[in-house]
Amino acid sequence: MTPPPGAGGRETEARIEIDVALEAAGWVVQNREEMNLSMAQGVAVREFKLKHGHGYADYLLFVDGKAIGVLEAKAPGHTLIGVEPQSTKYAHGLPDGLNPPITPLPFLYLSTGGVTKFTNLLDPEPRSRFVFHLHRPETLAEWLSAPTLDAWVKDNGAYTAADDTKPSSLRARLRAMPALEPGGLYPNQIQAITNLEASMRQDRPRALLQMATGSGKTLTSVAEIYRLIKLGGARRVLFLVDRSNLGEQAEKEFQNFETPDDHRKFTELYNVQRLTSNTIDAASRVVITTIQRLFSMLKGDQAFEEPEGDEAQLDAPDSLTREPIPVAFNPTIPPEYFDVIFIDECHRSIYSLWRQVLEYFDAFLIGLTATPAKHTFGFFHKNLVMEYGHEQAVVDGVNVDFEIYKVRTKITEGGSTIEVEDGTMIGLRDRRTRKVRWETPDDAVSYVSGDLDRNVVAKDQIRLIVRTFRDKVLKETFRDRKEVPKTLIFAKDDSHAEDIVEVVREEFGRGNDFCTKITYKTSGKKPKELIQDFRTGYHPRVVVTVDLIATGTDIRPIEIVMFMRSVKSRVLFEQMKGRGVRIIDPNELKAVTPDAQAKTHFLIVDCVGVTESELPDSEPLERQKNVPMRTILEHVAMGGTNRDALSSLASRLSRLDKRCGPDDIERVVATGGTTLKNISHAIVDALDPDRQISAARNVFQVPGGHEPTEAQVKRAAETLLKAAVAPLATQPALRQLVRRQRSGSSG
Repeated sequence: MTPPPGAGGRETEARIEIDVALEAAGWVVQNREEMNLSMAQGVAVREFKLKHGHGYADYLLFVDGKAIGVLEAKAPGHTLIGVEPQSTKYAHGLPDGLNPPITPLPFLYLSTGGVTKFTNLLDPEPRSRFVFHLHRPETLAEWLSAPTLDAWVKDNGAYTAADDTKPSSLRARLRAMPALEPGGLYPNQIQAITNLEASMRQDRPRALLQMATGSGKTLTSVAEIYRLIKLGGARRVLFLVDRSNLGEQAEKEFQNFETPDDHRKFTELYNVQRLTSNTIDAASRVVITTIQRLFSMLKGDQAFEEPEGDEAQLDAPDSLTREPIPVAFNPTIPPEYFDVIFIDECHRSIYSLWRQVLEYFDAFLIGLTATPAKHTFGFFHKNLVMEYGHEQAVVDGVNVDFEIYKVRTKITEGGSTIEVEDGTMIGLRDRRTRKVRWETPDDAVSYVSGDLDRNVVAKDQIRLIVRTFRDKVLKETFRDRKEVPKTLIFAKDDSHAEDIVEVVREEFGRGNDFCTKITYKTSGKKPKELIQDFRTGYHPRVVVTVDLIATGTDIRPIEIVMFMRSVKSRVLFEQMKGRGVRIIDPNELKAVTPDAQAKTHFLIVDCVGVTESELPDSEPLERQKNVPMRTILEHVAMGGTNRDALSSLASRLSRLDKRCGPDDIERVVATGGTTLKNISHAIVDALDPDRQISAARNVFQVPGGHEPTEAQVKRAAETLLKAAVAPLATQPALRQLVRRQRSGSSG
């Protein structure tokens, strides 16, 4: 390739790479002397002479015969920060008589061949940003054909008009979006959307939403995507998952979403495509796919089979240290293909291993998670726009609280020894085939707790745990139930799961449909069919899994989560625990568990000490389970502010509120002037350490840059807590009513 005139040294290397990139994106590259703008939709002319005083543009970009942008080349390694004024100067230097569609030229590129930055002068506050590759000519033509902001605002009912005759950019339209109409959204979802849109108006390229499991992250995303398409003019949005069943759940959310303005279904207005092949429909406005399939498509594969295997393999411990997956430019799915990408379960380390797939796109990246890890905050530039934890979700009525019941055996604690006498036979099982080989060992066989159900199968230990669950746990925690609540048991591996299923069926004296396993090795029905049975059918009552139902899967009737395996990942533990937090309509619950009244909480049965480790992010609100309600109410009446007592009070009021009918709620308001839910919410807010610090800073007028003292925070906390429980502390009649209503319930 002949170097362009005027180039020399290392800049020549850059121009050679830039030529290749331009041609890959669909541009025809020409020298100035050979210029023929009719050869293609996009033509890049080298060393284009500008008007006097503006020098030469390394590349002047033409679309449909009209100048629309410039590209400035720099030598490899040259900084691109501070070079922006040079490209802006070129944008103003077009010779007279060329009549570009917009002046100054709106699309500015700086490139070393390996690194490229782009500035769009149509944006309200133009700012250069890194792009993986140069945009295609047809993309720039589409951007130029966008309606003016003034026309867009009038057509889409925004609250303000704009005085601008240039085509509107996505970032300009985002600033003109009207305020959110709450509709049927929960307050936390309204706050998440409001905060996210504020971040996007500031042109923050990445944002993280941390919302408790079961608090409606996907519904929040669907509501926001509707606004981005209709009111922001987003051309195409990607909803990215890491497992196909989560994609199916997301698709159902789009199908069921009723738009707040004309009350039509989302899918009636916009085409939503969940990819089951490697072809995207040109009419699709929302695309749902796994990140694995997307990577396959970027590679140019014609077909792809969704991966199967334990989630632990996808979330492997070394995935944070392995090299990211390499990605190359694909003209059929260029970097500008999606305007916004929502990344479900973004905490998973698979997104660190595959981060280049995400960074390929010139799009806003929105992360969704209940359990962010350190690398998650880093990837999203520490832009946490929403933080909504378990406690807030419980008192808002979008999660249920949990209780912990510990079941430990001596073998679980310390392992054991099998004493060998002459002729003693020991069964050795192959974990893969499950075939038992009987041998007579020479010496006693000792094993530690970590060997259980992996190297050593102790079915008697499983049997003891299951019997304890049947005879003690259920009778003490679900006293009013005759049927076993929907129970999810986490096993160590597939072989361990099969042992548990056999023992559960035998000890409960029930048939095959009572208890089953759902793993990637499940035979017969497909896992998603079994999950649907568990979700909506009377049977199975008990399901044993390893990792398949550990994250994301929505099974609202679950009331017991049982750990018969240890967990080393904090994030995975919180996700597994979260399978029980989801609320469910009482009638829906009764359809699968007829003797249930309402799901007021769920139970964690800990057989391995996982809740005693440092893994749990959140504690249950109920922290004084054995302290009577009368005692806690008296503590409040005497001005007490014990943290555990008030946390337990918040949990019990929240549960009671779920059981209250309209008449009960009306009596509470008539007696105390507020609802039990409001009191519970006020207590949780007052217990929030950040709120206590903020209150101390305000009350004691702590100077900026300084932190209040521990004593100041303690005094501020007492004031907040007393204000939160004031309705109960100052009104004996309300305390008596609460006690009467609670004694009338069995929760």
